[in-house]
Amino acid sequence: MALNQGDFRADAALAALLAAVLIQVGTNLHNDAADYERGADRGERLGPLRVTQAGLLTPSQVRRGALVAFATAALAGLYLVWLAGWPVVVIGSASIAAGLAYTAGPSPLAYNGLGDLFVMLFFGFVAVGGTVYVQMGSVPPLAWWVALAIGSTITALLVVNNVRDVESDRAAGRRTLPVLLGRRAGVAEYGVLMATAHLVPLALPALGLTGSGALLALLTAPWAARLTWRLVRLRGRALNGVLAGTALLVLVHAGLLSLGLLLGGR
Repeated sequence: MALNQGDFRADAALAALLAAVLIQVGTNLHNDAADYERGADRGERLGPLRVTQAGLLTPSQVRRGALVAFATAALAGLYLVWLAGWPVVVIGSASIAAGLAYTAGPSPLAYNGLGDLFVMLFFGFVAVGGTVYVQMGSVPPLAWWVALAIGSTITALLVVNNVRDVESDRAAGRRTLPVLLGRRAGVAEYGVLMATAHLVPLALPALGLTGSGALLALLTAPWAARLTWRLVRLRGRALNGVLAGTALLVLVHAGLLSLGLLLGGR
């Protein structure tokens, strides 16, 4: 079935949302079990509760939940394939494979220093680009810029975990940027990512890609600055508040940027 450029398809949007959420759930569940088995979640965990480490479920039970989530995402993907064709097969297959490879296999992405790149690529460019593609049948330059902004805030969320868990990650053989280059490097990465997320809305009107509505996303800039300062100062479990704040900022920033693009026009 061919998509007409410019037509909004609620069914395509909902199917893409469902597939993306389920792939996220599947990835998180798989990571929950795999990190426990690799020893990254043994002992006293600093981060939010994980069901395997807490003994609420066995690793095999959590893995079965991950497979159910991935399988259901694939079913949603079949509808998107009918709408938008074979590129969706590539996008969906690569996303599920990457979700599994994040903490699985002989060289998991999360353990070999590629975790940040994985998040930026799949939760930024693939997620935004894929969602736009199933609507329009193409991905215009504006979508790639928006993907950079969205991917930056989501990658910053991972960075908070990496900064908080630098000691336990080092003990488990997890080579994150803070493990390799020190805590300050992780904090600096967070600051750069937050700056990028807020520079993109400034760049879009200057590049002639959209109107001034994108500037609405700059309302979260003071919030991002406060979170960065808290990341500099706090340690251990106190950083879970920064994690929660960053997660909320991801949602609000993306919402304001989307609303600004809708209202601002070209």
